[in-house]
Amino acid sequence: MSYEKLLAPMAAAAHEVGAYLTSAPRPAPAGSFDELRETFHAVERPAIDLVHRHVDPLVPGAPWAEELDTTAELPRTGAFWVVDVIDGAVQYLQGLPHFCVSLALVRDGEPVAAALHAPLLGETYLAAAGCGATRNGVAVTASAKTSLAAAVVGTSQPPLAAEQPEAVAEAGRSLGAVLPAVLAVRNLGPTSWQIADTGAGRLDAFWEYGRDDTNLLPGALVAREAGALVTDAEGGRWRMGAKGFVAAPGGLHGALLGVLAGRA
Repeated sequence: MSYEKLLAPMAAAAHEVGAYLTSAPRPAPAGSFDELRETFHAVERPAIDLVHRHVDPLVPGAPWAEELDTTAELPRTGAFWVVDVIDGAVQYLQGLPHFCVSLALVRDGEPVAAALHAPLLGETYLAAAGCGATRNGVAVTASAKTSLAAAVVGTSQPPLAAEQPEAVAEAGRSLGAVLPAVLAVRNLGPTSWQIADTGAGRLDAFWEYGRDDTNLLPGALVAREAGALVTDAEGGRWRMGAKGFVAAPGGLHGALLGVLAGRA
């Protein structure tokens, strides 16, 4: 099956999970981290089962990233699925609307098919390697802006950021550098959706520090296929395991890299 032909069943999985999430009663706010985790898992488990039924037959034998030993890095060869049934789980559990369902197939270290669905927006991003990117079936392209001073830029941090102190330090330093250089900086919730919105020109650019591969991979494909440059913080092609991530159109990318590096 071609990567493009994977998109319809992937979208079906994302839509079914989205319908489940929006029809289920929102959990009551948790009082502790342990309660929060248990509440999340109670919602997550049925959603994962729904996705398994849709995607497992598509690439027989392809594991899910969570089934792999990812203590070091995700594998650079072979195929595996990256699935986040609630990207933006913190917002979902807090009763906020900023969450989505995120799926990607990764082959030999590169995302090759991606589906992202925000059920409360009624929107779905799809992308396959070499086939472009769409939102609700309409092709999307990155921003045409060329001035950072007019740019609305997104950012985020890896989950449980305290486990990556260098990323926390870089997040603070880079925010202080970017804020005075752009029109506005926003963190609009799920990382994958923010990157996809960068591909669609809703956000003009996006950056993040720290290792966050499973959240970055789906959006990275959408942004690349929409014409954005997707690199590490030094300007090299972004690959899994990189400590920095930047997505921006050609007219802004170099300037944003300069700000992040302290050259502007």
